[in-house]
Amino acid sequence: MDVDKVKYGVWNVAQPKPAAVNALVGEGYSPLASMVLAARGMENAEQVHTRLDHDGPLLDPLRITDMAFAAARVRQALEQNETIAVFGDYDVDGITATCLLTDYLRQQGGNCVSYIPGRLEEGYGLNAMAIRQLHSQGVRLIVTVDCGITAVEEACLCKQLGIDLVITDHHECKQTLPEAVAVVDPHRPDGGYPHKDLSGVGVAFKLAAALEGNQQAILDNYGYMVCLGTVADVMPLRGENRVFVSHGLEQMKRHIRPGIAALMESCGCTPAHMDVSSIGYLLAPRINAAGRMCRIDLAVELFLTQDPLRAKELAQALCELNRQRQAVESQIYQQAVAMLPAEQPPEAIVLAAETWHQGVVGIVASRMAEEFCCPTFLICLDGERGKASSRSYGGFNLFASLSNLSGLLESYGGHELAAGFTIARTQIDEFRRQMCRLAREYYDSAGPRTVLEVDCAIPAELLTLSNVASLDLLEPCGNGCPKPVLAIMELRVERISLVGNGRHMRLLLRHGRRAVNGIYFSATPETASIQVGDLVDVAFIPQINEYKGERTVQMNVLDIRPSCQAFCSADTRSYRHLHAGNLDPSDARALLPNRATMGLVWRYLQSCSRPVIQEEPVCLCRKIVRWSGKPLGLDQLLTCLDIWAEVQLVDVQRQHRGLRIRLTPGPQKADLAQSETMRLLLRLKES
Repeated sequence: MDVDKVKYGVWNVAQPKPAAVNALVGEGYSPLASMVLAARGMENAEQVHTRLDHDGPLLDPLRITDMAFAAARVRQALEQNETIAVFGDYDVDGITATCLLTDYLRQQGGNCVSYIPGRLEEGYGLNAMAIRQLHSQGVRLIVTVDCGITAVEEACLCKQLGIDLVITDHHECKQTLPEAVAVVDPHRPDGGYPHKDLSGVGVAFKLAAALEGNQQAILDNYGYMVCLGTVADVMPLRGENRVFVSHGLEQMKRHIRPGIAALMESCGCTPAHMDVSSIGYLLAPRINAAGRMCRIDLAVELFLTQDPLRAKELAQALCELNRQRQAVESQIYQQAVAMLPAEQPPEAIVLAAETWHQGVVGIVASRMAEEFCCPTFLICLDGERGKASSRSYGGFNLFASLSNLSGLLESYGGHELAAGFTIARTQIDEFRRQMCRLAREYYDSAGPRTVLEVDCAIPAELLTLSNVASLDLLEPCGNGCPKPVLAIMELRVERISLVGNGRHMRLLLRHGRRAVNGIYFSATPETASIQVGDLVDVAFIPQINEYKGERTVQMNVLDIRPSCQAFCSADTRSYRHLHAGNLDPSDARALLPNRATMGLVWRYLQSCSRPVIQEEPVCLCRKIVRWSGKPLGLDQLLTCLDIWAEVQLVDVQRQHRGLRIRLTPGPQKADLAQSETMRLLLRLKES
């Protein structure tokens, strides 16, 4: 079974209110757009405008706590020709924030230098070595961007050396704020700024706007930088972020500085088709490669240069760095996967190695978190301590969990989706044990983690060119405003053809007289468990495909599951309680399969022509329900398999999220009373 294929255990299909759909249609929205808008809680044109507006006014930057103090101190430095250092971070958000503020201050005649610490030599954020170096260069004011909110000790050093410090950041605050001239962060607990989701470059933009007194002028000059940082840092696209991203995308379509224009050309990103996905998958990785591969100077120069020839050289260099990064990433990924336990993957992955590249482990952590459906922590060891990058999964809050385990850490920072920390080598085993406990407790209470949020189920007839085109009103789409995900039930698989050297599938699906084309990336008939003639439910993102001047509707398939009319529950809470040892009598009564259920599942397994059945559990459960027309819960299916395995009627191997089931040639009349699971359930049922 191909474990790289993502399957969703549960589809959470929203049910739009019919009255809201009708009201929106009456106000001029298309039927399909009305269903999606209503599913997202919008019931009239005013609510649609409030949620999706990307031309609205920006809030006064002076509403952010300490912004007035920050602007006043920077203005003083400009007037007195003091040397100002803009101190940033090495990711896209930090690079764009550094370049925006540096360029703006230089345009104002300021004596400004930029400083981004080396990822391997210095690590993230303010550090004593950098502060002393800047002091020796005559710097008397440091302005941080996208970092600094946890730099309590470093702020004390600045004060000792006579350097004034202005902090602008967007990360979560700890209990103690650094002592500085100004601490500008929308997350300050004593702040009242309504838009908490600004990126680091968004906060830097606000400082430049406070100095300029004209936000529109700053947006016209630097909107593309704010857009890049906001998208690359996966900030929610709501409120002011929608304005930033929409304006920046339009800038990149019309007129752009030489550096980004050259980068767009180098990676085949045409201005007319610039969107959030282009930034996330094409531009951002190449800019990030500079920081990951210790050539941050290339990215900074790319943003600041006005020379088109030099911009082209820099863009090509970043593309080459990205290729090198991909090779290193692949090597680390293979090593990390090989270190996982052969049995069931843990609730949280915590791995450490001596040879891993600190600049690349974050990408690998993100990939593994998605693949293994759990938070992932990869630690680069160096002597007696290690530096880690971590990524979340399924709503697990990384910053809160690290705060909970701060006693095991030397330092930490970040937010709920991505974080980093430093840890002593001797504490790693205990950290792993405690983090697995926190993740297990979270997922036990949060329910299934592989949940696909579907806006609504629709009839196939609604997939027309005009209806799909009408969904553009949701743009820009990204985190906080995702592209619409729809579902169509009971489609017949009419044709399957492999494309991309057999790595992807093109599908022709039919419902009555309506045929729809689909593309299913990174999937084959085997991994998707489908064949021609199957009746399936399909979850997808609708899109318009253009080929040789012809425009057609196409489904970008996210998941396929067998259609079934009878009830099929994917809830496994009771089953998880069974294996955690905290099953109560009511759970036991619900979980204990009766003779009819066990017979149903057994007959299905016997009916399969393959000697070994390899399936994703929810998919197998739905196939049994469709085959039998009888209801079945996933927790009961898994319990049946456990019982039979314990009496050697079946051999069951768990492969990541998949099951590998083989009926054994042993006795067909095995004594189920010898199963420990059966005995436990019967005992609890009677208690």
